[in-house]
Parts: sequence; C-alpha cells; structure tokens
Amino acid sequence: MGNTDVITKQYTSDNEVFADAFNYLIYHGMPIINPTQLTELDTASLALLHDKGKKVHTVAKIRDVFRSLTVKHDANAAYVLLGIENQTDIHYAMPVRNMVYDALEYARQVTETAKRHKKSKDYQKLSANEYLSGFFRKDKLIPVITLVIHFSPEKWNAPLSIHEMLKSSDEHILSFTNDYKIHLLSPSNLNEEDLSKFHSSLKEVLGFIKYSRQEEKLNSFINNNKCFEHINKEAVSVINTCTGYDFQFEEDKEEINMCQAIADMKKHSFEAGMEAGMEKQIIELITKKLCRKKSVDAIADELEQEPSYVQSVCQIITEHPEAGSDKIYELLRSRQ
Repeated sequence: MGNTDVITKQYTSDNEVFADAFNYLIYHGMPIINPTQLTELDTASLALLHDKGKKVHTVAKIRDVFRSLTVKHDANAAYVLLGIENQTDIHYAMPVRNMVYDALEYARQVTETAKRHKKSKDYQKLSANEYLSGFFRKDKLIPVITLVIHFSPEKWNAPLSIHEMLKSSDEHILSFTNDYKIHLLSPSNLNEEDLSKFHSSLKEVLGFIKYSRQEEKLNSFINNNKCFEHINKEAVSVINTCTGYDFQFEEDKEEINMCQAIADMKKHSFEAGMEAGMEKQIIELITKKLCRKKSVDAIADELEQEPSYVQSVCQIITEHPEAGSDKIYELLRSRQ
C-alpha cells in the first residue's frame, strides 16, 4: 500500500469524517448519523465458490474502510453496512470493483446465516428448498452502501455504472442487463452549497483540493473559512499528499493554522524571488566585468562577493558564453 493510500485510509477511518461523508450522501448533510453509532468491521471480504467438479475457488477483496451502523429515525431503526473506497487516481472499472465488494459482502451474510441456522438446528417445519440453501424465506440481508471518495482536483471521467462500461448500446438488450451504479464524492463536482453540508474537516479537505489549482478561488475559500485556523494533522497530511503543497506542523501540536502557514509561504516565496532577482543582477555585473578582462579576485573585491562564488559564475560563463543571467542562475543552483 502506497503512502497516499495509507494517509487517505487513516483519514477516512476517523468516525467523525466517515459519518460526515455518509450524512452528505444519504441525508443531504443533516447530522443523522452519529460517529458513536459506527462500529469498525473487518475490511476483508472472502467467498468460497464451488464449481461442478466440487473444486473450491477462493475470492478475497480488501476494502479501505468498513463500518456497521444502527441509526434510528422516524421511530424506525435502520441497520446498514457502510464502506468507503478512497481514490486519488481515476479507476475506470470502479463499478465492477465496487459491485464485487458488495456482492462478496452479501454472499458472506448468506453463508453466516446458513451457519447460524445449522448451529441452532432450527430446521423444523422448513421446505426442502430452505433446507438445501440454508437461507430461509424469512431471512433478510443487511443493506450495503459503498461510497467512492475521489481525493483529486481532476474531474472524474470514468464510468459511474456497469451499463456505461458495456459494449452494447441496444436499449432492449440493456433492459435485460442488470445495472450497478457507484456513489461518488469528487471535489470537482461539488459547489459552495454542497461544501456547506459537511461539518467535519472533510469540508476543508475537499474544498482545498477542489480549488488547489485556482489561486484566487483557493484564497477566497480559505479566508472565508475560520476552520482553517485550526485544522488537524490528518487533514493537513491529506491536503499535502493530494495537492503537492507542503504545510509543516510542529511535532508537539495536533493542529495547524493554515491561514498563517499560507501567508508565511507567500512571504517566503516573495523573499526568495527578491533574492533570486538580486543574485541575477550580480551575475550580470560579473559578466560585464569579466568581459573587461578583470580578475576573479578583483571582481570579488569590487562586488563584495566570495571569490569562490565569482569563480563558479565565471566558469559557467566560459562554458556557456551565450547564456543570459537567468540561465546562468539556473545552472549555478543545479551545481550547488
């Protein structure tokens, strides 16, 4: 598992973030799912398939994050299994991948139900079909919902359903072909109203990723969101990994003021640009004085620079006589 996978998995494993994602998906942002209602489940799905020759084939898949949920609303209790699949790259077969995850989970439930009946020996007054299948007519499966979170500013251009992946476009044929659609949460598809429906750091993470390549909109989003003044390490790690930024935080602190961090980065960038500009001016002066046949020591003395530095510049000028100050500066940096 790559570093990016580990960081996004660790982040979405937080029950507050997990609940926030599914509250957005299922309840339009209303805080129906409480993080305390979530129970961690084994992310491995395993199924044993028997062919006609009674040979057993094993199928195993590992989800990113998997939770069970018991939520009560309108006087009814709902039992649901929820899974998150994190993607930083676009997966063009995601409908098939998710369908396999969900199918394996349903197959596991059928197997576990049959085992439970066998252990309790409650086969009295059953039909032959119920006895053979091990799954009784009264038995029910727990619903499984899988959500794909796309941690990238790129627009998701992959299929969202099995039907989109099929070669046939014949509507009559497709009407007999079962479809499977994925639930996708991708920053590029979210607007300001959508982002306002999140109530954890997921709002800041998805919003930052969405605007990470649009400086003006990113600055506006950060400046209008006070939560960026105290954002946790896990969220910052996801932002760094998925956008290429490099926000630093002190080891003994759990949060970072990203507004201040961005201001510091801009200041450092400005100062670095000023320093680079001044150095390029010095390089131009060295070039002019060298053309006047002045020695390295004389140039260093006049410009108040170290002789070793002047010598390095002069060497590059000799090797690249047509190079301007910008090119000489780049070559100088590459050799340091």
